[in-house]
Amino acid sequence: MSAESPTPGAVAAPPLERFRYDDAIVRKFLFASLAWGAVGMLVGLIAALQLAEPWFNRLGLPPEWAQYLSFGRLRPLHTNAVIFAFAGNGIFAAVYYSTQRLLKTRMFSDKLSKIHFWGWQGIILSAAITLPLGITQSREYAELEWPIDIAITLVWVVFALNFFGTLKIRRERHIYVAIWFYIATIVAIAVLHIFNNIWAIAGPFKSYSVYAGAQDAFMQWWYGHNAVAFFLTTPFLGLMYYFLPKAAERPVFSYRLSILHFWSLVFIYIWAGPHHLHYTAIPEWSSTLGMLFSVMLWMPSWGGMLNGLLTLRGAWHKVARDPILKFFVVGVTFYGMSTFEGPLLSVKAVNSLSHYTDWTIAHVHGGALGWVGFMVFGMAYWLMPRLYQTAGMAKPKWVEWHFWLGTIGILIYIVTIYSAGLTQGLMWRAFDADGMLEYGDFMETVTVLIPMYWGRVLGGGMYLAGLLLMLANLFLTWRKRPATYDEPEYEAAPLHGPAPASPVQAPAMRGQANPLSLLLLLIGGLCGVILFAFGAGGDLGKMLVFITITALVLGVLFGLGRSLGYLAQMKWHRAWEARTLKFTVWVAISVVTASLFEIIPTFAIKSNVKTIEAVKPYTPLELYGRDIYIAEGCYNCHSQMVRPLRFETERFGEYSKAGEFVYDHPFQWGSRRIGPDLHRIGIRQSSVAWHVTHLIDPRTTSQTSIMPSYEHLALEDTPYEDLVARVGAMRFLGVPYSEEEQTNAPEIARAQAAALGARLVDENGPEGLADTKIIALTAYLLRLGTDATGFNATVGEGAQ
Repeated sequence: MSAESPTPGAVAAPPLERFRYDDAIVRKFLFASLAWGAVGMLVGLIAALQLAEPWFNRLGLPPEWAQYLSFGRLRPLHTNAVIFAFAGNGIFAAVYYSTQRLLKTRMFSDKLSKIHFWGWQGIILSAAITLPLGITQSREYAELEWPIDIAITLVWVVFALNFFGTLKIRRERHIYVAIWFYIATIVAIAVLHIFNNIWAIAGPFKSYSVYAGAQDAFMQWWYGHNAVAFFLTTPFLGLMYYFLPKAAERPVFSYRLSILHFWSLVFIYIWAGPHHLHYTAIPEWSSTLGMLFSVMLWMPSWGGMLNGLLTLRGAWHKVARDPILKFFVVGVTFYGMSTFEGPLLSVKAVNSLSHYTDWTIAHVHGGALGWVGFMVFGMAYWLMPRLYQTAGMAKPKWVEWHFWLGTIGILIYIVTIYSAGLTQGLMWRAFDADGMLEYGDFMETVTVLIPMYWGRVLGGGMYLAGLLLMLANLFLTWRKRPATYDEPEYEAAPLHGPAPASPVQAPAMRGQANPLSLLLLLIGGLCGVILFAFGAGGDLGKMLVFITITALVLGVLFGLGRSLGYLAQMKWHRAWEARTLKFTVWVAISVVTASLFEIIPTFAIKSNVKTIEAVKPYTPLELYGRDIYIAEGCYNCHSQMVRPLRFETERFGEYSKAGEFVYDHPFQWGSRRIGPDLHRIGIRQSSVAWHVTHLIDPRTTSQTSIMPSYEHLALEDTPYEDLVARVGAMRFLGVPYSEEEQTNAPEIARAQAAALGARLVDENGPEGLADTKIIALTAYLLRLGTDATGFNATVGEGAQ
């Protein structure tokens, strides 16, 4: 028998298929990431300068032009640029490069890849135009208005179709851990974006969230925290699991640890958002639940960090001479630091000190600059010679310089801002020997921070300088590219036949329901029914919430695993990896189930938001003034939530209640206090002239203020006719305006504005401002916090 003769009874192997990878799309996304990153970080540097020296808000420009450069408008532009442009394009570069190689196939559709790229750049450009114009929803990490929201949805669908289409045509049976994290990102971001962005449209670029007050705050931080989880964490973990082993030339340390890391993170992370709202007007059980799950995140997060660092076992000597590995090692280390500090900040005792201070800013930037930034840089340096087909980077020494510029820049940044945050928190709560606030003037707690703000400028400037050096290196490397890129052809066998069956189980386990699982699910279901029927008030209600969640979670786990031994074998997961649809469905179930456990009780239990009869809707003029407050980005510096803590009530007045915000679409509680809390400003300062003077030139009322001038509002007329549509949108959302109030909204607003204008003149203020936007904003500020206390600072026929 010849050597070529087939073995009798053997099945012939399928012929190998030839294919090429699409690296052109990776080059596009990588360049876009770094270019937009430089823009976003430059805007961030300008914003940092504005806090250190208010002159940078104006740059000597006239007020009608300077308005586009104010801190309140640039800060959202900075965050959106670095998250969705820098990090987002970096994610897509990683996904498009690694997915093709892990699945041994070209992307499903080159056309969809191009639509995804240009669509995403169009969204970023739209954000860069609209945010400085004051077109915003004011929802953190979700500021973009409804037309752009729709565009994001469509582009994300294109990305998902291309990704899952590629999974369908793959030539590799089992999907690698990086792909798991990409699947989680695509599914979770879709859920978060859709349910956080439901609005009533009030104009071409104006909408109001369907959620209000405490419920809107809950939804926003369900979204905001999980945007960090599933846009700035899971895809970068996928990046880590692919590019770190490639750079180190070592396999991932532990397959089992990666499974535990993935599923724990996906299920637990989604619960943690309410810890951003400790001591606010949301139900205490909700924020406590968020705290508990945040603390639980320590375990899977550090499991992932250790899995990354231990991948370098036997390769640590390479780190000393390879700057790419230095970027990865420092990046993963910052991931560990951030995921240790995050749960720490969720603990109520710590949160009462840290919340609203720059401590949170330092925490966020440690993760953003160290974890996200360094992982993108490490990946980019590893990719550039491969994508541009050169022998290496044009300037290898510059890579080392970039690493040290970035590392030292991060350390200077976070050390100074941690110092600023601790200083703020301790000064706010300091009492003297007589029991009085030691720093009664809020500006004392601001001016002391200025030297630290200059430290942030230095650190941020060094980090940006490193990125500019990288872009120069990229350009020089690009110039060395070949005239025509070589597109090598690869071979792989197609997937043949259906996915293999799950591993055979012991006869005693096969086909049997776990009685413990059924019992736990029954207990959880009964407690859930009782909760919906009678509410979650009191200690009994809190206990029922805990029992319901614990029983259902354990019931599901026992039901899926059949036994702890079976779970520990991990064979079930190997089978799931061959069934991508099943895998994706379970990811979706994990995300949606955890979300519903929090969202449904928050909305369904009426006692969570107690009605206050004295609270009435804003007048049309106050509603428009609120829209100005949002457009100018005042929420970036001021909170509207007095927490029930003595040092806050002594400084700002009576603590805030959930019932006071039932007509706030969207909520304006804020997350930072560079300026004082404004929820009771209508009581603390009821002078029209003071507000107008303060808005035109803040330093005439407070010499050390770092607030930008809003003089342009005194030059722009209030568009009264627009109020009909805005009041109509609020009526659609259930705010109790009558049809007559909607129809007559312009006349009602004019009457109130005229009364406030007259009062301004009586208080020796300027004449002729009644119909300007500055009066509308003043009307809103005078109304804040007055309903529930019975104090009414507004006047005129239009006031309610």
